[in-house]
Amino acid sequence: MASKLACRRARSAWGFTLIELMIVAAIVAILAVLAYPSYVQYIVRSNRAAAESFMQEVAAAQERFLLDNRAYAADLATLQYASSVPASVAANYQFSFSAVTTAPPAYTLNAVPTGSQASSDSACGTLGLSNTGNKTASGVASNCWK
Repeated sequence: MASKLACRRARSAWGFTLIELMIVAAIVAILAVLAYPSYVQYIVRSNRAAAESFMQEVAAAQERFLLDNRAYAADLATLQYASSVPASVAANYQFSFSAVTTAPPAYTLNAVPTGSQASSDSACGTLGLSNTGNKTASGVASNCWK
């Protein structure tokens, strides 16, 4: 009889206790709290890098346009870039462009963050690129351009 009772106890002890499950849940929650802000910053930096890359591409197109026409293009449509903004960049940045046609010609390209990028990237804010290669940011961070 004693062996049957010991056998029943051994069978009923199968599985996880509530304390073990709560410890695992606490560990997962701590890891999530630590990892999520890093993930958000990774996404912000990735979106900013995509916008910077597109701005460099437009700057190269402007220089080619200058060589052919002796003036910078007045807008992105003239460069045929108005409709070719990558979807991932267009979802996070609005581009504005200003060109000076007087001598010497000049331009400034600005990328204004929109949506979640605007609220998450307050350190850099609006990115700017001029014909002289001057790279600016409206935020306080000094390492916005990589």
